[in-house]
Amino acid sequence: MPKHFLRRLLPSHDHVRDHRHLRWLGEWLHDPNLFHLNRRSAAGGVATGVFVAFIPTVGQMAIAALIAIFLRVNLPLAVLFVWVSNPITIPPMVYAALQTGSAVLGRPMLSAPFEPTLEWVLAELGHIWEPLLVGGAVLGLAAAAASYLVIRGLWRLAVLQHLHRRRQQRRQREAGERR
Repeated sequence: MPKHFLRRLLPSHDHVRDHRHLRWLGEWLHDPNLFHLNRRSAAGGVATGVFVAFIPTVGQMAIAALIAIFLRVNLPLAVLFVWVSNPITIPPMVYAALQTGSAVLGRPMLSAPFEPTLEWVLAELGHIWEPLLVGGAVLGLAAAAASYLVIRGLWRLAVLQHLHRRRQQRRQREAGERR
């Protein structure tokens, strides 16, 4: 079951609650829903992390954690899935966000040819910040919705497979007792 696998990977509620850098959150971290693994909390945590990953900002992990606390979804999964945006995926994500944001706002995409470098981004920031944020939000919402549905579906599939195995085992036991 995904629940047992995830429990081995994710930090415990006590570990996160007692972390010295998170003490300022106080009672908010005592909500058990932040660490429960069920279809809703896991899918919500993944969707939160994926959404924040598409928003080009500093402190994505902290933002994802605060949103997870507010929505009462799985906090460790929200923070983990922020890492969808990493040094390998950021250039295509930024380009897609720029394309999407420019299309939504009805503006030409760029004043200079796109280059996936920090220097280019800093030089063009005045022109691209609005399409970048709008495009990131649109793509983030779409990716979050898709990830939510995929996680819910995969979780349901795992539960159904588990129930099917239990039924088969019960039938085998009952058939063995009749002999």
